[in-house]
Parts: sequence; C-alpha cells; structure tokens
Amino acid sequence: MSADSGTSEVADPYRESRIPGETRRVRRLLPDLVTTTVAEQLAQLELKELAHPDRPYVLMNFASTVDGRATIDGRSGPIGTRTDMEMLQRLRTRVDAVMIGAGTMRIERYGRMVSDPALRAYRERTLLSHDPLGVLVTRGMDLPWDASLFTNGGGRVVVFTQSDAEPPETATPVTCVRRPDGVDLADVLGWLLRERGIRSVLCEGGPTIHGELQARGLVDELFLTIAPKLAGREERSILTAPLPDVVGLDLEWLLESQGELFTRYRVRGAEQDR
Repeated sequence: MSADSGTSEVADPYRESRIPGETRRVRRLLPDLVTTTVAEQLAQLELKELAHPDRPYVLMNFASTVDGRATIDGRSGPIGTRTDMEMLQRLRTRVDAVMIGAGTMRIERYGRMVSDPALRAYRERTLLSHDPLGVLVTRGMDLPWDASLFTNGGGRVVVFTQSDAEPPETATPVTCVRRPDGVDLADVLGWLLRERGIRSVLCEGGPTIHGELQARGLVDELFLTIAPKLAGREERSILTAPLPDVVGLDLEWLLESQGELFTRYRVRGAEQDR
C-alpha cells in the first residue's frame, strides 16, 4: 500500500467536522491547485497500515531556510511561522510516537507532545492514544529533566541509552531501555513495534539522528518546511553527515502560505521495503 498523496479534498465530511481548533488556510500548489487548510491536509494522513514488518513507518519533519539552514542562532524555532508550528502539532496527532535526539531535547526543551486538549481528544477519536509516545535517543543521560515533557505528567516517555545511570523521579512516566554497546536506530524502531505496538513514528531530529536514519534506509517520508528566509551564517543543516549514496525523493504535495512552502516527500524505494 502506498502513502496517501493528498490528491483530493477530505472525502468524509464527518471526519472533517471533527478536526478541532483554529486552522490556517494554505494553497495547495501540487498535485492540484486548490485552497485548503493544514487540518484538512493532514486529516488525510492515514499511517496505520503502512508499517513495515520489522519497524514502524517513519516520517521526518524539519524546517529550513532557503539557504538550507535548520537553525538560526542555534534553534529551529525562529525559522518557521505559526503555520509551520500548526503543521508540526497536527503531524503529531497522526502518529503513534515522536522521536528526538538528546541534543535537540537539550536545545528545544520539549513540553507535552500534544499540548492542546482538543487535539488529544481528536487523536482518541481517530483511534490513537491521547498522547504520542515520546522517544528519546541518547548515549548518556544528560537530559533537561526539568523540561515540561518530564514535569507535566502527561503522556509517556521511553529513553534509549548506553548509560546505566538512573533518571530522576519525574511526573511523566519514563522507561529506560539500555543498550550498553550503543544505541542502534534500527533496533530502536524494531523494539517500538514489538514491545509497544508503535506503527508510525515522527522523528523531529536533530540533523545527526536524521542523517543516521537516512543512511540506514529507515525513513519513509520527509516533511520539509522551506521558510522564505536566508540565514547567511554558519548554522546546522537538516543533515550533518554525508550519506553513503544519494537518496531520491518523490514530491507528494506542495503547500504555500505567505511565501512559506510546505513539502511532503516520499523516499524513493521506501514503498518496496514493506
């Protein structure tokens, strides 16, 4: 089965009426020209049947400037607009888990993965748990334990680590999966499918974990926001390491709002791996 390319309007009016919250209008430029909303576009994202036999279906999400920078002054937040933030939040409503690396967690200091109660209720109406599972990948346990992800008590977190150090007590339940010989991302994804029934994962980076996933052929789709900005400075890109080969991408759809572009790419060949 191939991923839904979003080539038509939301077919089920009842489903559309259940999409909660304020949503921003965008122009869909490809595959057809139509005015839609972020909510309508992502309501069509059905991932449950796309999991591989040995791992979940994996989406990557990044925002980048036109000159390819994934950060401004070391952070991703200044790149995108509120429309980009809505795209991110609503992508989180369509997956079983959200994965991030330790460096991204330290910089961005995540809060609850889905902060809006209406969006959590929407997840439940579409037969997902109220919160996506938070998945952290880290060699050590040097994490910002005072960040809201750990202190607000909502959702669940799994930490994959080489370290034998114990985490502090946190309001949000934390499970540690220890890999003394090193954390392997293929092993992480396999564990999530086998042990937690996770069939879809949204990875939000950073660039190091993105590069490793791409190098191992573990990414199925890339959602890339291109902001109408030039950073003009030495900043991180969405990849920090060379790939063993060029990765081909097929454009599934292209949205636009006030010069900001929202792309959805499918990794070429990923469908054949299922």
